[in-house]
Amino acid sequence: MTDADVRPDDPTAAVLRVLDVEADAETPDLFHATSLAQPGGRVFGGQVLAQALLAAGRTTPAERLPHSLHGYFLRPGDVTKPIALTVERLRDGRSFTARRTHALQDGQPILSMIASFQEEQPGVEYAETMPADVPDPEDVVSALDQLGGIDHPVAKFWTQEAAFDVRHVGGSLYLDADPDPGLGRQAVWMRSRAPLPDDQLLHRALLAYACDQVMLEPVLRRAGRSWVTPGLSMASLDHAMWWHRDVRVDDWLLYVQSTPSAQGGRGLGAARVFTREGVLVATVAQEGMVRLPL
Repeated sequence: MTDADVRPDDPTAAVLRVLDVEADAETPDLFHATSLAQPGGRVFGGQVLAQALLAAGRTTPAERLPHSLHGYFLRPGDVTKPIALTVERLRDGRSFTARRTHALQDGQPILSMIASFQEEQPGVEYAETMPADVPDPEDVVSALDQLGGIDHPVAKFWTQEAAFDVRHVGGSLYLDADPDPGLGRQAVWMRSRAPLPDDQLLHRALLAYACDQVMLEPVLRRAGRSWVTPGLSMASLDHAMWWHRDVRVDDWLLYVQSTPSAQGGRGLGAARVFTREGVLVATVAQEGMVRLPL
């Protein structure tokens, strides 16, 4: 990684530090990482997903960037324990590279991920367009403003310690349910709170980090519930991403989200990610355990 204009006390700097995975001095394709402190003491899924991707990227040619990943969250991680990232070199082809990364604590996997990397190539080019009726991010209330005055550990984490500015079009689910849940659709603007290094692998990893914050919210919205619903229990089970084009997470990105199904204590969230200019840069899907009092 290269330096960026990030103050040492900025929450973004803390994220960059934990994502700067360290290569083992003796064992090839082994990396070490730590975790951000979290309310409840569990490792944030987006963090370990990004770390696994960055470790895999350290073993691939620089001109090959990730275009897809598929990961399973297998066990809850402990933020007080180190994370070992083991990378398996599955394939090095003429255009594509495939890697499997296991994130381990106490010798047990907490995440298993396969990612595919590709060098830039010409081909057929088209993309869906961004919805035209979405307000600009400057006209949407930020979570920093909505939660900033609340004296609660979770509220403080998502404001004082948050590396991303998150703005829900039409209102968030932090404190209240959607009064008109409809089809469980939502649109969210998101941007890092500080400029970041000009490192495309890092930006793609940070997109994986950031989107894990909101991927299951459409399920809550469709169910007419909020994050403060008594008895709510949620956890990410698996995560899939496809990067279509270069992305910068220190520019505003719009997540257009939906939930096609929920059943058996599980819910599926999907998102298309657009730049402010309307360019589709990524598609994301995540299934999670969503247990609600009925």
